Formats: sequence, C-alpha cells, structure tokens
Amino acid sequence: MKRVLIGLALAAAIAAGGAWLAFSKEAAPQSTFVLLDGSSRTTSDLKGRVTLVNFWATSCTTCVAEMPKIMATHDKYQSRGYDTLAVAMSYDPPSYVVNYAQTRKLPFKVAIDNTGAVAKAWGDVQLTPTTFVVNKRGEIVKRYVGEPNFAELHILIEKLLAET
Repeated sequence: MKRVLIGLALAAAIAAGGAWLAFSKEAAPQSTFVLLDGSSRTTSDLKGRVTLVNFWATSCTTCVAEMPKIMATHDKYQSRGYDTLAVAMSYDPPSYVVNYAQTRKLPFKVAIDNTGAVAKAWGDVQLTPTTFVVNKRGEIVKRYVGEPNFAELHILIEKLLAET
C-alpha cells in the first residue's frame, strides 16, 4: 500500500510539473550540444524554429519504442519550421548511439551529452525519455516525462508553428 501511495504521489508530481510548464514559459537553458559529426549547436541556434529536445538512451526501452513516432513527427513538420534534437545521456556508450542513429537512419540531429552538463542544465534530467518542446522564441512550453501523447504533441506543434 505504501508503494502505491508513493507511486501515486510521484505521478501527481510529474503531472503537476508538466502542467506547470505547459502554462508558463521559461527560456531554454544555455547549452552546447555536441553532435555525432563533431560539430556543435547551442540553445541560441534553436530560435526561429519549433524544436523537440528529447533526452534518451539506447538502453531505454520506452525511448527505443517512441523513436519511430519522433521520426514520423519530424518528417511531418520539418518543412514547416520544426526541428528535433535527440540528446543521448552521458551513460550511453557513444558507439551505441552512433550505431543506433546510423542503422535507424535518424533524420534529425543527435547529440551526445558526454559530461551530463546538458541534462543537468535542462532541469537535472535523469529519467528517460524526457522531452521538451521549445517555441520559436527559445522558450520551453511543454515537458514530457515518459512517452508523449503524440496526438496531443501534434496539436501543440501545429499551434506553435502558427505563432509569429
């Protein structure tokens, strides 16, 4: 019974955090993302596009299961000013990340957070998948812990893409 109550309290806390972020906008933290090709992007580079920032790991079964949906979402909206940035967690071996990205032909940028600094800056992300939706002004408008409801996510993306 105690475990059930703790689980319910945790679920409520996660839901409350997600709802809070949905109604308040905070600037995405200043970060440098080191991409698989060795180049880098910064949070400032996200401005002007609606961006999904997904913290994931090759060892995370939910992450692997949701990746085709993230790819489909990227393909659906990229021509309209939408981008995706997948950030592999620091404990994920880089060779696994490279292999996964190549064999699945991920159509978006993939970063490796070797030091954990990016995950720390984005609210000390420890649970995967954790996904942030960033508007064109570089503000976080939604945070998902676990797989997003993709129908809801698509409605949000449409709304954000329509903003000027």
